[in-house]
Amino acid sequence: MEGMTIAIIAVLVIVALLLVWLSLSMAATEGAVARVTRASLNNLILEIQTDSEISPFIRDKKVKRIHKVQRLVSDRYATAGSCAFFRITCNVLDGVLVACIAALLDTPLWSELLCGFVFALIVAVISLLVRPRSAGASKPVDIMLQHANAVSAATMLTPFAKIGGQKDTKRRNGDLSDDEELEKIQLEQGRATIDRLVEANDFDPEVSEMLRNVLMLSETLTREIMVPRTDMICIERDETLENMLKLCSRSGFSRVPVIGEDVDDLVGIAYLKDAVRATAFNPAALSRDVESIVRDPMLVPESKPVDDLFHQMQRTRQHVAVVVDEYGGIAGMVTIEDTIEQIVGELEDEHDRTQHAEPERLGEKKWSMPARTPIADLEEIFEIDIDEDDVDTVYGLLTKLLGRVPIVGASAVTRGLRLTAVDSAGRRKKVSTIVVEPAHVEGVDETEHQNEEPSGDADQASDNDKDSKDKHD
Repeated sequence: MEGMTIAIIAVLVIVALLLVWLSLSMAATEGAVARVTRASLNNLILEIQTDSEISPFIRDKKVKRIHKVQRLVSDRYATAGSCAFFRITCNVLDGVLVACIAALLDTPLWSELLCGFVFALIVAVISLLVRPRSAGASKPVDIMLQHANAVSAATMLTPFAKIGGQKDTKRRNGDLSDDEELEKIQLEQGRATIDRLVEANDFDPEVSEMLRNVLMLSETLTREIMVPRTDMICIERDETLENMLKLCSRSGFSRVPVIGEDVDDLVGIAYLKDAVRATAFNPAALSRDVESIVRDPMLVPESKPVDDLFHQMQRTRQHVAVVVDEYGGIAGMVTIEDTIEQIVGELEDEHDRTQHAEPERLGEKKWSMPARTPIADLEEIFEIDIDEDDVDTVYGLLTKLLGRVPIVGASAVTRGLRLTAVDSAGRRKKVSTIVVEPAHVEGVDETEHQNEEPSGDADQASDNDKDSKDKHD
């Protein structure tokens, strides 16, 4: 009998140790199942199928195991529930088996209970030190592939784990797909982690803000950061390289869209460095058309997430892209700096200027005004009435008079006043300062407009206007 008792005790010890291993495995899988995406599994299948160094037998074996994981991931709620059920069951059975071993050794009842309780505590401490869920979170695909057979058996033995799963998922995530749901959870966890680090003073506030911005890139669309088409500085295809150089000098831009009849008739992008390269040692090239140096544009949809846009521009080595809407029309422009600014904030170079906060008097009846100066202030300073209900600022008034986005040197006359853009600020080179003074133009009444636009926008500027502005240069 003693030999039989020792054999039973040995078997019970082995079973208890196996249950401890199974409990830790179920805990690791429970942490991994919530972090495995279907896309990662599909990519892994493609990688295995295209690996010529793997034998067909091994390839089929690995692919079958991945298919098994895909079935488990298809219902995360049921899989996680089955793992949790077996993990708890294994911990309970461990205590029971140890109590049985103590009973076989003829110990008192209180000793049997104490042994079972102490062993359960030891298993809990081991689980805390090993942290199997952390391993499942760091290598979710590997953990799922390693324990796919055990988890599949667990889900088959616990069909009740599916109860309430689909209803709960729909209530929490609406119409989100499985991978979208997982991505949303991971983003929320990332933000919560950053907030905790900031509260613990482990991060500089500026660094933490950049980390938050990185997490927001996937939720920000290109249309939110682009320069809208109404603010785009364009040049017509039949303009000369000389006029393009002047336009780049006035606007501060080194990449300009080239258009045909209108903005939607996009020909390509003209680069300042190409114009300089063509004309620097060949002055005769100044009379060439801009179309001769045009490059094919990079087109992106306005619904493209900013993180995808950044990686695409980085991969294709493009610094500017033209944004198109759902109907194929031009919606705006975006640069790689626009995407970087979403992370680090506004970027300015040594040529950027800070605009004045208030209008500044330059001389008798001559004022320098910030672009955002309200029209009401202009009316008060010059004691006139400007009947323009659809614009609110001096910049808006100049834009309306010109019929396009003003650049440095653009000028227009209204109500006997001449408005001239004289300065730009910010990386987008938007006009920041406008000089307002009496026009002193003969034959111009209070309601007549005389517009002058720098070379490069020839559809509204006459030849005489170009000559006068060439002298200004």
